[in-house]
Amino acid sequence: MSMTVAIIGRPNTGKSTLFNRLVGKRLALVDDQPGVTRDRREGVAELGDLSFTIIDTAGLEDAADATLEGRMRLQTEQAVAESDVVLLVIDARVGVTPLDEHFAGWLRGESVPVFLVANKCEGNGGEAGRLESYALGLGDPIALSAEHGEGFVDLYEVLRPYADAANADEIGDPNELQLAIVGRPNTGKSTLVNHLLGEDRLLTGPEAGITRDSIAINWVYDGHPIKLIDTAGLRRRARVGDKVEKMSARDSARAIQYAQVVVLLLDAQDMLERQDLTIAREVIEEGRALIIAVNKWDLIKDKKAAMQSLQDRLQTSLTQVRGIPIVTLSALNGSGIKGMMESVFKIYEIWNRRIATAKLNDWLAGMLEAHPPPLGSTGRRIRLRYITQTKSRPPTFVIWASRPKDLPEAYNRYLVNGLREDLGLSGVPIRLSVRQGKNPYVKE
Repeated sequence: MSMTVAIIGRPNTGKSTLFNRLVGKRLALVDDQPGVTRDRREGVAELGDLSFTIIDTAGLEDAADATLEGRMRLQTEQAVAESDVVLLVIDARVGVTPLDEHFAGWLRGESVPVFLVANKCEGNGGEAGRLESYALGLGDPIALSAEHGEGFVDLYEVLRPYADAANADEIGDPNELQLAIVGRPNTGKSTLVNHLLGEDRLLTGPEAGITRDSIAINWVYDGHPIKLIDTAGLRRRARVGDKVEKMSARDSARAIQYAQVVVLLLDAQDMLERQDLTIAREVIEEGRALIIAVNKWDLIKDKKAAMQSLQDRLQTSLTQVRGIPIVTLSALNGSGIKGMMESVFKIYEIWNRRIATAKLNDWLAGMLEAHPPPLGSTGRRIRLRYITQTKSRPPTFVIWASRPKDLPEAYNRYLVNGLREDLGLSGVPIRLSVRQGKNPYVKE
């Protein structure tokens, strides 16, 4: 197992900046506004020849468990319990605060090794705060600047004894399915992820917009390795004014880009609003496999009418992909979640499907016989000579034609719909391009 290191501390001490520096990517949102991070986020850190799991946590605050801040603190406490080493980060420019003292006292009573990190020590600005931090009773503070990359040699030296050299190669599983959960705020995305994992891994509550980062969690379902990604709720751009919310929206968009299957979670009591359709179109344009999941279905009285309304809206508003799977569930009590995961694996298989060239050209011949292409600009009928699949994920095809520019868009749609219906590609984006030329596999 990889060594796990948790980064904790009060808000705005630079924990997420340190996390980003160690993983080598801007995975965690960073802003001067305190309290941006709310859920704990994991990544693979590399420091010299060390490779380990790093956890970024919410800023520690002394608050009641029932409050949002209190639930954030409980998430941090769970991260500490799962870690092999803890880094307590303070802001050396500010010096030691009562909150730092409070949580240092708590950590001294824990069995996990704790190292004190005096961050923001670039230049001589944080020297006084670093010296003051000795009073926390956690040993010699490590002076570093996460933003400027200074002091990491000292961090390496304290972590090295705890690292297992065999972990250097444990970077990830190439067979891992990337599954993103997206949707508007407060549709129950984090509740769904928690039920899938079987633990309160992510913060949930009645407050909209609790999740701000896209949180990736390695998980195994029925023997299948999955990277499960919970994302921030996506609102209409015109309503996004807060800087952190804009950063969250970009983070969620990036999660869609790198996902393979995307579950768009709807609220059954407010289904398929304009923003839901915007998100769905974004997923399709990125070429990702899409599943529509309707949460809180147990609250709907006339289920037949609600489903018919949803299907009608999809048919008229998402015409570019037919047959998108629709599943109904309750993230709170777990009903329907097994069916959702079955749909995830089924659509993933279709999204990866490759079709033999001979079968494709037999299919094309049938399509041309049933409905020949129209006449081109020269008055002669356009000839479609050959089709092949150039890639999967999503299924992508190329047809060679005599005059591709003359081929109407309506005929393109006819071909795409035929590929979907005749060759088992229902519910996934299909990309088809028409090129000038003769059959490339026939010698003149």
